[in-house]
Amino acid sequence: MSEKKDPTGAVIQVFGMKKCPETRKALRFFKERGVRIQEIDVKEKGPSPGELRTMAARLGWLALIDREGARFRDKGHKRALLTDPDIERLLLSDAELLRTPIVRRGKEVFAGPQMEGWKSLL
Repeated sequence: MSEKKDPTGAVIQVFGMKKCPETRKALRFFKERGVRIQEIDVKEKGPSPGELRTMAARLGWLALIDREGARFRDKGHKRALLTDPDIERLLLSDAELLRTPIVRRGKEVFAGPQMEGWKSLL
């Protein structure tokens, strides 16, 4: 299968975790279509502060944090009233709190399972 090339040279970035089923779905979705992807395991390396702020500018901080995840609950944040600066601080200190997968190409970004959004990147 040939790899689809974007004329701008942009690669689709997939931020997630190897054991996350939704991350695996996103990776499989793009691989099956021959699209170049860059996998970023947030357990090893999360988004930089600048990348995170760019994503938040597009989606909002609430869309980036996994408020339903076990890690969020286990860290005692479930009942907290978090402001945007609180969420930014949490995500910068613990990238595993991100809602995964985060799929990004250029300025377009999608958090969580967003099949229709992923299709728009093709």
